[in-house]
Amino acid sequence: MDQEFHRIKRLPPYVFAEVNAMKAKARAAGEDIIDLGMGNPDQPPPPHIIAKLAEAAANPKAHRYSMSRGIPGLRKAQAAYYKRRFGVDLDPESEIVVTLGSKEGLANLASAITSPGDLVLAPNPSYPIHAFGFIIVGGSVRHIPAKPDDAFLDALERAVRHSVPKPVALVLNFPSNPTAHVADRAFYKEVVAFCRHHGLYILSDLAYAEIYFEGEPPPSLLEVEGAREVAVEFTSLSKTYNMPGWRVGFACGNKKLIAALARVKSYLDYGAFTPVQVAATAALNGPQACVDEVRALYRERRDTLIDGMAQAGWEIPRPPATMFCWAPIPPELAHLGSIGFSKLLLSEAKVAVAPGLGFGEHGDSHVRIGLVENKHRIRQAIRNVKQFLADPGPALARLDADKEAKRAP
Repeated sequence: MDQEFHRIKRLPPYVFAEVNAMKAKARAAGEDIIDLGMGNPDQPPPPHIIAKLAEAAANPKAHRYSMSRGIPGLRKAQAAYYKRRFGVDLDPESEIVVTLGSKEGLANLASAITSPGDLVLAPNPSYPIHAFGFIIVGGSVRHIPAKPDDAFLDALERAVRHSVPKPVALVLNFPSNPTAHVADRAFYKEVVAFCRHHGLYILSDLAYAEIYFEGEPPPSLLEVEGAREVAVEFTSLSKTYNMPGWRVGFACGNKKLIAALARVKSYLDYGAFTPVQVAATAALNGPQACVDEVRALYRERRDTLIDGMAQAGWEIPRPPATMFCWAPIPPELAHLGSIGFSKLLLSEAKVAVAPGLGFGEHGDSHVRIGLVENKHRIRQAIRNVKQFLADPGPALARLDADKEAKRAP
């Protein structure tokens, strides 16, 4: 049987796969690759969280099935976090669901609320699940700008006015992966008013709420009056507490959407391992100095990378939040596109980055750089890039020669 499955046909080839294959081949050959491509924290969780995990796992009763919606203590801890951080009161029973990371929550909510042909508005560039979570389940996506400004609001209005069928939901992600844009309360207020008026649900991804560097802490969409009539917000412990592999996140907000997500999840999973949820509760309820330390670590790495790359001849905007730098391809190499540039950077400078095309076609002029190596390794990456950018001509000539060889009969 050689037919292709319908849902798989709607997923394009994974854009990062080609660069990842090159990276694996280089490492297998013994090359030292500095990997700034994946947003994968390199530090362990704080010791008190690991200790709580071990303590909970030592309980013989802790190894049975858990609760799909999350254990009550963890939902209460998330409600307490929203209260102290955002001033938002949430009901742990009806307005919070524990998810297996924010990515799973977004995908399963898309499954719960999307009918074949439904239209969803999502930014471009954006984290892939923001669009493909809906495409996988038969929906369609209309892209809007990624920056929270008047152009975004104008595009939102045009999308509602001219789309057939009418959009059912809008995806937001601020602080943004990959662009690091941050939205303020005034922007959220306008979006909430618009979506309430037009009957659109809002799915807000707030996974980077605690990784910020300048100005006020990023707000929650749920701070806006009336937001819970239309909105659900996703958060995660992955970056805040260096817990990406633990897969703990949350969906909070609109009761109807939370109930829909909980119902779908009840068919799909029994929730995260109970000791993981117990340790996640300790993370939210425990001392928060560790969050300040994570934030300081990324700020220091950000400044090292931005300042060093500027000296190397690569001007990169200084991100106000997230663990990423959204870097425009140097002008003399912009014709390569993000995949070509990423491959050349890997082969010539031994530095791996994420091609911007992987986040949407409007990201093809950029690459995403993750702050996931220590300062020593970042400085090494800067030296390698500086050497490459000083004279990229030979590498470009080799690239052109390779292309000609492939075209030859």
